Amino acid sequence: MTTGPLLAVRDLRVLIGGRHILHGVDLDVARHGVTALLGRNGAGKTTTVRGVLGLVPRTGSVRLDGEETVSLPTHTVVRLGIGYAPEDRGIFAGLTVAENLRLAERRGADGPAYGLVHELFPELKRRERQLAGTLSGGQQQMVAIGRTLLNGNRLIIADEPTKGLAPKVVTEVAQVLERAAEAVPVLLVEQNLAVVRRLAEHCAVLADGRTAHQGPAAELLGDAETARRLLGVGHGPVTRASSVEADS
Repeated sequence: MTTGPLLAVRDLRVLIGGRHILHGVDLDVARHGVTALLGRNGAGKTTTVRGVLGLVPRTGSVRLDGEETVSLPTHTVVRLGIGYAPEDRGIFAGLTVAENLRLAERRGADGPAYGLVHELFPELKRRERQLAGTLSGGQQQMVAIGRTLLNGNRLIIADEPTKGLAPKVVTEVAQVLERAAEAVPVLLVEQNLAVVRRLAEHCAVLADGRTAHQGPAAELLGDAETARRLLGVGHGPVTRASSVEADS
């Protein structure tokens, strides 16, 4: 049985335009469930994701299931099994749901996994002829996550999936991610701590381009002093009684 993290990042450093953005990030992503990547604005979360994917120049070590990827181009990293749902979702508004999914297809021995996508998100099947630009924010996130599930990926990275959404839609997106994580492990970049509390078993916190904390998510969110110091949250812990809407 394979042990250890699915994704192991060590001493990840990113230099852009002569400016050091990441100064040595360490990150472990579990082989199941949701691992949350947290931090204040500007801490380096999105740059870390882009570094993992090879979208920015990076040094250090990025191992996917034990295989070193830090020297590989982005298209090769993606083909190794990482699906990416970017912060802006990357939806083509003028195309239908079906066309948006079709664009994400990659050649593989088993073909695209439409059965899995439609099992998890039956609404996408019902709305396959609808223009993606007319979908709600939650439905668009289904399309974004659905695309990552088509190709047998071993890991999904979801970057700020609830950013800018109304509380009701945040709840819908949390449900989308919850269903996706039953099929594929998720690395979730997220600011909404109630969403993190609901979904994540593990977490890492960045501060100033470095890893400031790693451990169980419930442990961090239950420690008011540590959460306030690392994340700048308000008074008291994020409790189990809190709703997703309450923290939106």
